[in-house]
Order: sequence, then C-alpha cells, then structure tokens
Amino acid sequence: MLVACLQRKHQDRASIGLAEGGPSTITASVMDPVRCEATHVRLSDPRGAIISNTETLSVPHLGTSTIGYKFGSPYEASLPTLVMVNSFSTSVELYRPQFAHAELSKTANLLAIELYGHGETRASYEQFTYWDTAVANLQVLEALGISEAFVLGTSQGGWVAARMAMLAPNAVKGIIPLGTSMDYESQRSRDLGCWDGIGFCTPSIDALSEPVADDWVVPTEFVDAVLEAGLGDTVSPDERSFWHATYQKNYSGDAGRQRLRISTINLRDRDGLHGRLDSVKCPVLWMHGTDDQVYSVRNAEDEISRFGNATEAELRVVEGGQHFLSASNPDDVNAAAVDFIKRWR
Repeated sequence: MLVACLQRKHQDRASIGLAEGGPSTITASVMDPVRCEATHVRLSDPRGAIISNTETLSVPHLGTSTIGYKFGSPYEASLPTLVMVNSFSTSVELYRPQFAHAELSKTANLLAIELYGHGETRASYEQFTYWDTAVANLQVLEALGISEAFVLGTSQGGWVAARMAMLAPNAVKGIIPLGTSMDYESQRSRDLGCWDGIGFCTPSIDALSEPVADDWVVPTEFVDAVLEAGLGDTVSPDERSFWHATYQKNYSGDAGRQRLRISTINLRDRDGLHGRLDSVKCPVLWMHGTDDQVYSVRNAEDEISRFGNATEAELRVVEGGQHFLSASNPDDVNAAAVDFIKRWR
C-alpha cells in the first residue's frame, strides 16, 4: 500500500482540503540584512488554524542554504536558548506543545530549526547528511547572534543534537535527546528490540526514485505510516488532518519528492556515532518512552553509558511514552527541560 501510493505521479490536492478555501501566504518583516536575510511564512488551513509561522535565513553551508526556523516568542537576550530539532519528515510544528508551555517559554528562548530536506529548509546542493544539518544549525545560531544554546532533538533530532555537541563543544551547553539512537541501523540495535529501519525505509526510497509531475504531493498513506511509528494509535482526527496538510505543503512536486527521498536515505544509511560519543563533553539528559516502537529502552540503556566524557549522562524512562516523545508526553518533556536548563545554564 505505502509503495503503491508513493508511485503515483499525480494526486488531487483538493482531496486533503488544501484547495478548499486555499492556504494564505503572508510575507512580513525582513531581519537584519547584515547577519542574514529572512522571510516570514504564515499558512492557514481551511478552518483558519495556523499551520506554519516559519521564518527563513541564509547560511553559507552547502553552497548557501535557506534554513527554516521558528521562535516561540520574540528573542530575549537575557534568557538561554533551547534549539529544538524535529523528527523525520516533520517540521517546526512538531514543537507546538513546547511553544505553548508557559514555564518553558519563560525559562528559555525556544528556537525550532528544520533539518535539510524538511519544512522550509533548502540547499543549493541536492545531497545532504545529518552532519550538514548540524553545521547549518550552528551557522543559524551564529547568524542570529546566539553564542551558546541547549539542544533538544526528537528521534533523528537526537543524533543531530549529539553531532552539534561534537562539532561545537563551546557552543552547546547541554543536549536532550528524545526517543533516539546513536547507532546506525545495525543488527546490534535490532537485537536490542529496535525497529527494522532498513525494511521500513527501502520501499519508500525505491518508490520515490522516479521524477514526478508538478501536481504530485506526498500521499497521506506515507504520513499515516510515520504517525503510526511516531505516535502509535494516539493521533486524533484533527491532528492527523493537520499533518496531512502540513506534509503535502512541504513535499510537493519533483523537488519535494527528491527532498523526501534523500531524507529517507539519510535515515536508513546514516553513520553510527558510538566511536565519537566520548567527544560529547556537555551534560546529556536522554528521555525515552516505554511504548517507543522504533528505538528500544534497552538500546537507550546501553548507549547512555557510552557518553563517557559528558559532564553528566542520565537516562530518564517515561512510562507510556511514544517515539515522538515531545508530542506524546509534552508535560514530562517540558518539565524536564525546564529543570535541565535551570541546572546547567
């Protein structure tokens, strides 16, 4: 079913409601042109709910890149910054529960940054890896005049957070990986109860290999498969509709197909970090849900011990937590992030 739907060359946009009343696009203020050039994108669904309020800025990596990002509130220089890196094929909107949390917003500037291949982020080159995202995220901080930050990452965002800590130990004050792994898609991880990422990703990579027409959008079956892996059966009809619309905005036409394919290749073929984890010097708070269908608690228990040179490395297991832990258990994640930032700022 998933492969067949990805192979469709055409799909009616109106079938998911994007054409019912049509989304609106508003361009707002431009940021400091000395540091970066930014645009402001705001989209509404047919019911008037905000889908995206994302800005972009240019960084030099990969032949000049446009990076999508979102602040929860106007930047306050007196507060520390928490960078948030989203999970596979989602966007800054994954962190709506964090942006809406009053105590977390009072504790830190909340800055969600979209990976290469995700949301509004674009590169001059077609190829990119998680290391490229880590570099670009650090360049975003530099462009915004932020010298240091904490980094929280969900799923793939967790190993991007670790990469950022390795590349810039003086800039990254601490990391909060959520429902993640520091391994490649190895037999070792499968033996510890993790998913078969190769089996999950390969059919989609193959199905996305051929060019598509301008009116192509990612099928909702693909979105549903990601939501099932990330959130199980906890997704409400409104939330499912939200993500259907968001995905089909982000992944449309042949350029969208290509971005989604490379993002899926990165997930399947990424390099493992076990040999590099001793270069993470900052504190680490790893949170992992017991109901995570992708990466297991047993894997997390093994890998947290590999942060041998971290100031502190703690694994906190969340009962009933799903793979996209920031979305399934925001109260647990938000409270832990507040305490972590206050302790280590």
